[in-house]
Amino acid sequence: MTGVIEMGKISSRGQIAIPSDIRREMDLKEGEKVLFLLEEDTLLIKKVSMNTFEEITRPLRESAKKAGIKESEVPEIIHRFREKKRR
Repeated sequence: MTGVIEMGKISSRGQIAIPSDIRREMDLKEGEKVLFLLEEDTLLIKKVSMNTFEEITRPLRESAKKAGIKESEVPEIIHRFREKKRR
């Protein structure tokens, strides 16, 4: 992929329109998923296909399996973690 630099704008609702040149270059279609990665003052947006989603979540699923955590338990664990972090 060649380097493409475009400016965007954030709407009052916090939405960002991805410039058309970048959407074409990345072959992004309506409804597709993107991953946001924030590191200090840099925001990275990565196109996510089902294959990359599997790759991203594989270590999490393996760790959960080793810890004996069921998928149905995850929302409650996240809720408890967020509550603990707020304190």
